[in-house]
Amino acid sequence: MKISRIDHLGIGVESIEKVLPYFENVLGLSCYAIEEVADQKVKTAFLKVGEVKLELLEPTSPDSPIAKWLEKGGKGVHHVAFAVEDGVAEALLEAESKEIRLIDKTPRAGAENMMIGFLHPKSTVGILTELCEPAK
Repeated sequence: MKISRIDHLGIGVESIEKVLPYFENVLGLSCYAIEEVADQKVKTAFLKVGEVKLELLEPTSPDSPIAKWLEKGGKGVHHVAFAVEDGVAEALLEAESKEIRLIDKTPRAGAENMMIGFLHPKSTVGILTELCEPAK
């Protein structure tokens, strides 16, 4: 797998509206996109710091993975997303061949027109890892 850079850090929040003033008014960042990813039951807001994006993740349903994570006491960084040059499908296969547990066996659509796949934190030293590439 060829990782080219950190694409974004996913940050779980209860309300984008409530936390956005911190990022914009205190840190001086600008939110450039807000979108809902219905099949993942999440609303996202994106801010950029240099080449790395921050993705704020707000659950849109009580059974959303983000809602469940927040319920268990999760706060702050939810996942690290790495851009892959050789494609998400290939990267998932390679990870699985190295006995990494997959959350996604095949790539799926994510925010910002990206194809994504997650590796399970139980086999990635506790870090929920997302692999991503622009959708074609």
